Amino acid sequence: MAHLYLLSVFLSLLLSISPSLSSNSEGNALHALRSRLVDPTNALQSWDPALVNPCTWFHVVCDSNSHVTRLDLGNSNISGTLGPELGQLKHLKYLELYRNDIGGKIPKELGNLKNLVSMDMYGNKFEGEIPKSFAKLKSLIFLRLNNNKLSGSIPRELTTLKELKVFDVSNNDLCGTIPVDGPFSSFPMESFVNNRLNGPELKGLVPYDFGC
Repeated sequence: MAHLYLLSVFLSLLLSISPSLSSNSEGNALHALRSRLVDPTNALQSWDPALVNPCTWFHVVCDSNSHVTRLDLGNSNISGTLGPELGQLKHLKYLELYRNDIGGKIPKELGNLKNLVSMDMYGNKFEGEIPKSFAKLKSLIFLRLNNNKLSGSIPRELTTLKELKVFDVSNNDLCGTIPVDGPFSSFPMESFVNNRLNGPELKGLVPYDFGC
């Protein structure tokens, strides 16, 4: 009986501190992000790793359960790269990193952000391919990656994103053809201009990555 009592006390204690553990995990992820970024104007000065709860940090928005739901770092004059730790922000709905000087590849781990509604990373220096893992973002409505240095073809896996309403990859170095299935049937051509794309996909006639 004593063992059962101790087990119940342990479980109760674990449940009582689990929100803090979650917040701390998210705080660790954000602090890892900060360590990768150059911040000459001190936009991230309040990101103190000594504070368990990142909800008190500037540019971070949380829900009533202290889960990080929004990261607002657009127009913050930051540079550097992103890392896989961002994929730990499981409750994130809005990732706003537009109009900065962030480069490197986009981490495939961002595909783990299954609650994400909006990803705005336009106006940076991201390079490499658009991660195929973005096909897991089933709640995504806005995906804006324009004005970067992205290359490769547009992943066909993205045609399964039924909620996607806005998609912009203009002004990159993408190649191949433009998808025509799913939400891509309604995106304007302006979303694809100033790349090396060869127009809409011609199924059965040429490969979708023709010209890459």
